[in-house]
Amino acid sequence: MSVHENSDLKALFAAQRAAFAEDSRPSLAARRQRLDRILALTGRHRRRIADAISADFGHRSPRETEMADIFAVLSGVRHSRRHLAGWMKSRRVATPLHLLPARSRLIRQPLGVVGVISPWNYPFQLAMLPAAAALAAGNRVMIKPSELTPSFSSLLAEIVAEEFSPDECVVVAGGVETGEAFSRLPFDHLLFTGSTAVGRKVALAAADALTPVTLELGGKSPVILDSGCDLTAAARRIAFGKLLNAGQTCVAPDYVLVPAAICEAFVDALAGAMRGMYPRLADNPDYSSIVSGRHYQRLERLIADAEAKGARVLTSNPAGETLDPLRRKLAPAILTGVTEDMAVMQEEIFGPILPVLSYDGLEQALAFVNARPRPLALYWFGDDGERRDRVLAGTWSGGVTVNDVIWHVCQDNLPFGGVGASGMGAYHGEHGFRTFSKEKPVLLQSRFNGLALFRPPYGLLFDGLLAILKRYF
Repeated sequence: MSVHENSDLKALFAAQRAAFAEDSRPSLAARRQRLDRILALTGRHRRRIADAISADFGHRSPRETEMADIFAVLSGVRHSRRHLAGWMKSRRVATPLHLLPARSRLIRQPLGVVGVISPWNYPFQLAMLPAAAALAAGNRVMIKPSELTPSFSSLLAEIVAEEFSPDECVVVAGGVETGEAFSRLPFDHLLFTGSTAVGRKVALAAADALTPVTLELGGKSPVILDSGCDLTAAARRIAFGKLLNAGQTCVAPDYVLVPAAICEAFVDALAGAMRGMYPRLADNPDYSSIVSGRHYQRLERLIADAEAKGARVLTSNPAGETLDPLRRKLAPAILTGVTEDMAVMQEEIFGPILPVLSYDGLEQALAFVNARPRPLALYWFGDDGERRDRVLAGTWSGGVTVNDVIWHVCQDNLPFGGVGASGMGAYHGEHGFRTFSKEKPVLLQSRFNGLALFRPPYGLLFDGLLAILKRYF
């Protein structure tokens, strides 16, 4: 569904708000049935989804789409379906002694109408996983996909409309103006995934309606190598995480900090790992294109700026191919001799470029990371438990994988979300269910209780009881 007028958006929103008012407590069966419809459309249209995403990118590895978009949605939705009954139950919580014999409970209720603004890099996963979480929590959902993936966005609107009525779950495609109007709707919750710069604008727009937001942003996710780590294994895992989707991943390694004594050996191992994974580039179906000419040119400028300021650029192009800029296949590049004044160290890279910096002691590495905005992810490679714990305790990030990269995002029992400049709030698994629910606190007072002692007129008995409470409770 393409939406060109603000009145169309408002009408869709009003229809969803009215539908929620008619059925504000959907049953377990109804919620499971909605999740089943997401599973059905994913399975039925998986090839069309991969083809549409590839068309928008110029080329996107179909196997990467199967893994990072299709499988991620199937796995996440099935996890929610299995655990949904338990998540929906009210929960008893302890009641303090001075309120006994009252009882206390938490009741999880849907919020109402949830908005999801999804990005272009994993367009199916990052639209449907938050939508599934919101539907599991009992809400209605409106999805605004990225204008940078028009073929996919049109397809998503079509296949969602096959399974859901517009007052239940709807996709609204459109450009920047539609996105701005979408973010101003008075949602009961709004989830945005994208850049920090756009996230700020979304938060400001949502603030006018006091709409609570979850912002899934990005940043420069660091990798720290310990001197005792397995360099070969680390290089292979880092190369995979960096070059997945040609580096266009919000939790991709953004730069690597390596002990000075092993820095050269690591660069050699990393270059070898990249050559082994991608022995050719131009016609390699496993290697994705950069999404647009503007992003391709931005990445070229980052490399040129670093080289002009003294960095050494090691390009991975084993077959020595001449790459056509119109096809936007950018050869992976390792940068050494990087300095802080280079643009590549001042903005999120979001492409197949990896700066490698040396450090002389762990405290220096931690200070380097902590002097920058808090990233969405952090990665540590090493076998020393004490040093690992120093890194975990001494840094702040949205999430961490130890001795690998990216995979913490795939663990549905862990929340996915940022901190500081990399975002606020979280979802995945039960954490997503809770994000899109109101945990309503309820105190069930007993007919017979001692709280009458705390009503006026106050006297010596009141003073004595309050003194006891202040001392022991």
